[in-house]
Amino acid sequence: MDKRNIETSPGAGAAGHEVLARVTNLTRRFGGLVAVSDLNMEIRRQEILGLIGPNGAGKSTTFNLISGFFKPSSGRLYFDGKDMTGKSALEISRAGLVRTFQHGSLMRSMSVYENILIGAIGALPRGTKKERAARVEETAEMLGLGPYLNEIAGTLPHGIQRLISIAIASAPRPKLLCLDEPLTGLNQTEVMTTLGVFEKIRQVFGCTILLVEHNMKAVMQICDRIVVLHHGQLLATGTPDEIRHDDTVVSAYLGKRHGD
Repeated sequence: MDKRNIETSPGAGAAGHEVLARVTNLTRRFGGLVAVSDLNMEIRRQEILGLIGPNGAGKSTTFNLISGFFKPSSGRLYFDGKDMTGKSALEISRAGLVRTFQHGSLMRSMSVYENILIGAIGALPRGTKKERAARVEETAEMLGLGPYLNEIAGTLPHGIQRLISIAIASAPRPKLLCLDEPLTGLNQTEVMTTLGVFEKIRQVFGCTILLVEHNMKAVMQICDRIVVLHHGQLLATGTPDEIRHDDTVVSAYLGKRHGD
C-alpha cells in the first residue's frame, strides 16, 4: 500500500493503469478551518474507487472540489489529460465528470422518463427527439427502470428513486461518475441490486466510478481501490484487502477488521 504523495503532473499512473483524474496538493480552507490539506490522489480509468473516512474527514469537500462545486485554495485538478483547476461545475460536467448528490437530484413530480430525459438532453443538446428517447430507454433498461418509465418518480420506493438519480447522471455517458452516498437508506436487497448496476455502468458504458459511501461491506465488495481520508488528509490508499488489514485505518476509522 502506498501512502506517499503521488506525482504532481498528469499522465499515466501505475503500470497498466491509465489515470483519468488526478488531484495534486489539493487544499481547501474555510476561514481558519482546513477541510482538505495537501491531498494527492488519482482515479484510474474504468476503476471503481471508494473514498471513505470518519465524519469530518473531508470526503464531501473533496467531492465538491473534484466536481467543481468548490474552488481549491491551492493545488491542481487534472481530468482526462487537461488542467481543470478553477473550472466551473458546468465546465467540468461538460468535460465528462458528472456527480450525484447525497439526497438525490430527481424531480419528484415528473415521470421517470422525464427525469432521465433531463440527462439525455444535456448529453444530446442537438439530438433529435428520437435520439433522446433512445438514450432514455437504453439508460432505463440498463438500470432496471424500464417498467417504471411512465410512473411519477416521487411515488416510487426509495431504492427506485436512488436508481433514477443515478440514471439521470448516467444518461450523458460520463467518463467519471461521482456517486455521493448512493446506498443510504437502502435495504440489503436494494444494496445488492445497486451494486450490480454499478458494475453494469462500468462494463457497458466504460465508465469510471468514484464512490463516497459509509456502507463498508458494500465498499469492500465493489471497489477496486479505496482512498481513506482522516482530518482532511490522505491516511491510506490500497485494495480493499489492504485497507481492511491496515492497522492505522482500523484504529482511525474501521474499528475492526471488516471481513475477517
